[in-house]
Amino acid sequence: MEPDALDDPGYRAAVIDLLGVLACGELTAYERLTGDAAMAPDPNDEVHLAEMAVAEFRHFQRLRDRLEEWGVAPSEAMAPFRPALDRFHAMTAPSDWLEGLVKAYIGDGIGMHFYREIANSLDPQTRELVLDVCEDLGQSDFVVDRVRAAIAQDPRVGGRLALWGRRLVGEAISQAQHVAAERDALTALLMGQVGGAPERRLDLQAVGALMSAVTAESSRRMQTLGLSG
Repeated sequence: MEPDALDDPGYRAAVIDLLGVLACGELTAYERLTGDAAMAPDPNDEVHLAEMAVAEFRHFQRLRDRLEEWGVAPSEAMAPFRPALDRFHAMTAPSDWLEGLVKAYIGDGIGMHFYREIANSLDPQTRELVLDVCEDLGQSDFVVDRVRAAIAQDPRVGGRLALWGRRLVGEAISQAQHVAAERDALTALLMGQVGGAPERRLDLQAVGALMSAVTAESSRRMQTLGLSG
C-alpha cells in the first residue's frame, strides 16, 4: 500500500469504517470492564480490571485522535457499529465475575484477532495503529490464571464456563461475519479491492478463510482456559 493510499476514496472509506468499529469496540470494552471490576472477588482483582479498562480507553483515544486528524467525527464513524455491538453485549451479559473474565478473553480476543487479520491489507501507518490497539493488555495471563484456579477449586465450574465460552464464540463469530458482510468498504478491504468499481461482489472464499482463522483462534483460546470439549 502506497503512503498516499488515503487519497483513494474506496480505501479511505474502508479505513474509516475499520477505525470506527475499533473505536466503538474499545469504548464499549472500557465501559464493560469498568462494570465488571465491581464484581471482582477482592481489591487486587478489581484494580487489575480497572487498569485494563483505562488501557482500553487510551486505545479509544488514539483511534479518536486519528479520525479527527482526517477530519472525521468519531461519533459518525462509530455510529454504524454501535447497534450490533450493543446487541452482542446485551446477549452476552455475564452473570458473575468468571463469566466476565471468559468474555473478555474469548469474545474480545476473537474480535482483536479478526482486526489483526484485516490489518494485513492496510498501509504501514494505519497497520501499526491497528496492531497497537489490538495488543494484549496483560489480560490473557490474568484471565487464564483466575479461570484455571477456579476450575481447579471446583471442577463443576469448568462445565458451566465451557458452555458459556461456546456461546460467546458463536455470538462473536456472528458479529464478525456481520461486520465483514454488511459494510461494503470493509469487504473490499478484505479482498484487497480498495478502488475501482463502486459495486463489488462478496468474495465468499476470502471471507471464509478469514472466518476459519477466527474459528481456529477461538478454539485455541478455549483450550488455553481449559474449556475445550
